[in-house]
Amino acid sequence: MHDGELALETEVAARLITRRFPELRREELRPVSSTGTVNRIIRVGDGLVARFPRLAASEPTLAREAAALDELAAASPFPAPRSYGIAAASEEFDSAWAVQSWIDGEPPGPVRAAASEAFAHDLVVLIRALRSVDVRGRVFDGNGRGGRLGDHDEWVSECLSRSAHLIDVARTAKLWAALCALPPADAPLMCHRDLTPFNLLVIERDDEVRLAGVLDGGDFGPADPALDLVAAWHLLDAPTRRLVRDGVSAGEAEWQRGAGWALQQALGLGWYYEKSNPQMSALGISTVRRVLADPELSMLVG
Repeated sequence: MHDGELALETEVAARLITRRFPELRREELRPVSSTGTVNRIIRVGDGLVARFPRLAASEPTLAREAAALDELAAASPFPAPRSYGIAAASEEFDSAWAVQSWIDGEPPGPVRAAASEAFAHDLVVLIRALRSVDVRGRVFDGNGRGGRLGDHDEWVSECLSRSAHLIDVARTAKLWAALCALPPADAPLMCHRDLTPFNLLVIERDDEVRLAGVLDGGDFGPADPALDLVAAWHLLDAPTRRLVRDGVSAGEAEWQRGAGWALQQALGLGWYYEKSNPQMSALGISTVRRVLADPELSMLVG
């Protein structure tokens, strides 16, 4: 999926896990088929999972992510992984890697929970709980999404130039410009920062789709509070999105910035993963079309 992606055979992963965590040597190892773009996933027994980065990462980076992961897990009303341990890079695998606890469930995709009021309520509970964590004087770290929409103009322009065969580029460009003109957040709040369908797990209970777990919390930190609203745009239709908007008491500018963050993210998924990860590409295209079809946002571009 990426230039410079690290190779990893399951036999090598088994040696690495046994060497770093000898207490796990008798656990069954099972590679997990995943649409994830950042790590290769190997389940270790029933309760743990090893995550091997596709692109090299340092120990300090994974240590920072482990701390954020544990902070999120402590705050989340839904199960979330906790750090088990970190391993250094080696001659056999040129990256640090990590082991975390395993969470049961499956990703919902962009359609499965679209009309689920129960799932929308669960999203509200999650977002409000994460926002309630004390920022403790921290500010947005400047990495990735969560600062100002306009900081991503160059990337969005590249995505648009590569997406003419996938989406209505002219209308998308107009909407992006309108969203970038919105006032920024007054102050950052704690956010998951990557609340996409592939980082949420669901189960079916009493014929309802319910949130079962939250993954990839390694970037948990202060950001534009609109950022976690991307989940509503990726996953829900208009009536159920309204439940999320009302549930988190999002004003007009915050709600529309959430659509902007979803658009920024989705535009990078469609063309980039078109051949290497079709499910991720399909999510991006679905979200762009969902944002473009929203009546309130359509008023911004005429």
